[in-house]
Amino acid sequence: MDRITISNLEVFAFHGVLKEENALGQKFLVSAELFTDISEAAKEDDITKSINYATVCKTIEAFLKENTFKLIETTADRLAMHLLKTFDRIEKIKIEVKKPWAPIHMPLDTVSVVAERGWHKVYLSIGSNLGDKETNLNQAISMLMEDPDCNVKRVSSFIVTEPVGGVEQDDFLNGAVYLKTLKTPHELLELIGKIEKALKRERIVHWGPRTIDLDILFYDNEIVQTEDLIIPHPEITNREFVLDPMCEIAPWLRHPVLGDTMVQLRAKL
Repeated sequence: MDRITISNLEVFAFHGVLKEENALGQKFLVSAELFTDISEAAKEDDITKSINYATVCKTIEAFLKENTFKLIETTADRLAMHLLKTFDRIEKIKIEVKKPWAPIHMPLDTVSVVAERGWHKVYLSIGSNLGDKETNLNQAISMLMEDPDCNVKRVSSFIVTEPVGGVEQDDFLNGAVYLKTLKTPHELLELIGKIEKALKRERIVHWGPRTIDLDILFYDNEIVQTEDLIIPHPEITNREFVLDPMCEIAPWLRHPVLGDTMVQLRAKL
């Protein structure tokens, strides 16, 4: 991926653990690597198709002056997230915040913290078989869109599917969602839990009826295996109601473990 680099931008701001640092302020040096695709901008020689580094510098300065943090760790993290949300062409960012002459009463040139943050590509399965099913799905998608760390990019058509698991219940309305998020897998799982709770999801019977069901299918190409979360979702290859919507919105996405595309997995099923 292409990069635009900003080196050692000087900003006078008020960050630090000591009260004097917050009151008197000091100089900070900020460097940033902005990962993006410059091919369109380069082809058309058009700044609007790229990231205006002058605007980025002004945004960095304004953010550091308008906020006060005790730790430069927090400063680097919050600044990186702010830039990702402000400039939609930044896919990933590497921020270094340097603090020259940090007050530790020892000879020191500078201390710095480097933070790397970026948008993650996530696919979710979504379903409902209680109440107004379509309204339930749309409400869940709206709640995802309302979260500042999530950006819903595409939603599949909703399809009617028969329930699995042997529990007698109404048919489901299912779909798939593609979103970009700044959350970690477990932070996203926590958000999903809040959405399901808000829409009154009850876990009474395993594979039983539910107002809403949200599952993380893929998170980039990561493989996660913890007590409460497995990615890719282990039932992807067995579920038509997962693969049919996925074939609509991401037919050539490859399963990071099996290597097959969604179309290939659907054909095998």
